[in-house]
Amino acid sequence: MSGLENFAAIAAGLPDPFRLLLKQSVASTNDEVRILAENGTQEGLIVLAHQQTAGRGRRGAAWFSPPGESLAFSVLLKPDEPKALWPRLALATGLAVAEAIETVVPLAGIKWPNDIWIRQKKIAGILVEAGRDFVVVGIGLNINTLDFPPEVSDIATSLARETGEPVSRSEIFAAIIRRLDHRRHQIGAGFEEILSAVRLRCVLTGNAISLLTPTGYREGICEGIAPGGELKLRTETGLETYLQADEIRLI
Repeated sequence: MSGLENFAAIAAGLPDPFRLLLKQSVASTNDEVRILAENGTQEGLIVLAHQQTAGRGRRGAAWFSPPGESLAFSVLLKPDEPKALWPRLALATGLAVAEAIETVVPLAGIKWPNDIWIRQKKIAGILVEAGRDFVVVGIGLNINTLDFPPEVSDIATSLARETGEPVSRSEIFAAIIRRLDHRRHQIGAGFEEILSAVRLRCVLTGNAISLLTPTGYREGICEGIAPGGELKLRTETGLETYLQADEIRLI
């Protein structure tokens, strides 16, 4: 058993235009989707891998994804909204993942802009990469992993760890796609609805944090998320906002 049979069965129920391409093993689902997109593949393609050998997060960081235990998939989107709004898909996708896993766990936390937390431990990561006329949204979610590598064992968790029992990967996958289908249309006129839901789950608001910006490391108190989706940071010199940042940590 490859572990993909349940996904093939559930694919027929996905909302249009989503369609599922199952792969036994790929280096990176994002790379697979990007190649297909550059060759003219239509919006809605999802590449889901049983095994991802070179999965990555932001800034090329490796993503731990044991075969058959996690979800590793990428979605091809072609938004109608202006390209300047496409970065909002990170928040929209994070919210979709949070809402999907909240069917089996309590309120999930969102660590701006692309991580999902449960009890201050990372359970999912999102990587949004834009092409000329398309966006690839990559999602990695820990489902049934119980043992993590030593370097992440104290900061990572899974649905099985949190619930104490195995969780259906295919059912969580379908729930994510249904929520993403709804949230992806709200990066323009409906963005305030996304923001309200993300703010409810934001794990950074009110906390001292550090982050890497294009001009260097900054520290301050997170004051939440601005109307455009930017992170608000109160420093000794005043209020700063960032649309992009890396290495965000509670201090």
